[in-house]
Amino acid sequence: MHVTALEWMITILVILGLFVFDFFAHVRTPHDPTFKESGTWSAVYIGLALAFGGFVAWQWGSTFAGEYYAGFVTEKALSVDNLFIFVIIMATFAVPRIYQQKVLLIGIVLALVMRGIFIAVGAAAISAFSWVFYLFGVFLVYTAVKLLRESGHEVEHEEKRDSRIVALAKRVLPTTDSYDGDKLVTRIDGRRAVTPLLLALLAIGFADLLFALDSIPAIYGLTAEPYIVFTANAFALMGLRQLYFLIGGLLDRLVYLSYGLSAILAFIGVKLVLHALHENTLPFINGGRHVSVPEISTPASLGVILGILIVATVASLIKTRGAAASRPVDISGE
Repeated sequence: MHVTALEWMITILVILGLFVFDFFAHVRTPHDPTFKESGTWSAVYIGLALAFGGFVAWQWGSTFAGEYYAGFVTEKALSVDNLFIFVIIMATFAVPRIYQQKVLLIGIVLALVMRGIFIAVGAAAISAFSWVFYLFGVFLVYTAVKLLRESGHEVEHEEKRDSRIVALAKRVLPTTDSYDGDKLVTRIDGRRAVTPLLLALLAIGFADLLFALDSIPAIYGLTAEPYIVFTANAFALMGLRQLYFLIGGLLDRLVYLSYGLSAILAFIGVKLVLHALHENTLPFINGGRHVSVPEISTPASLGVILGILIVATVASLIKTRGAAASRPVDISGE
């Protein structure tokens, strides 16, 4: 897959342009998004993501399009799981609902920047050292086990992490417990002070950093093309703000989502290890020669990922049927 510098530049500018449009069209003026607004724009961004896959197929072929779609579905699923953490952060810092959009959009842009850095580092490492796939594979299996163990205790883990972030911020920055509209920094008695809105943004930024550590190795298990990795991540993050307000109250019904994501990460981890064995150059494994092992194709990977997500979602909705109305998740932060 050959992507020219001009194509890279145009892609990045278009993506940045979409985020700028999102800010001025929806976020600049604080408001409580309606269900219709959130649903419409979620559909628009998902439509753009699917259409881009068609562009990849037209420009570079169906094989790369399949890799893009597999990566996009995986990253979108991981992003939905991240929304639950965002709900906890908003509640912890009591962020008023009308200001949550600003925190989310800035946090998502920071996430894209951090993922861009990880993508570049990952691409350089893979290009120089084929054995990096072993590390990625083992790390994903470890992450899958860790996610499985923490399932059901996300609130406790996130609250502990948030409290550490707040304690650190208060030691090095002057802070206030009061909000001043949607300002990140305010003045108290003539001195600048950090508002809880900025503390919430720091918490989301740190959470995004941890998410990137999981998501980048995962998508490199589906494609080795940095362009596909970047665009799949970018389109998965687009519309995440709208999705937060659209399904925030339904997140507590996806009780098996963590189990499904754990299975997906473990599957991709095994896929990476098999690929590493197939491309093996380590002298202490099979004398440095390639190991004859089966490799999992991209269509098979996409089928497995979609199948796991469908089973986890349907099982969750059946398990919590009738409970949504009585136990909604509060994303108002009030």
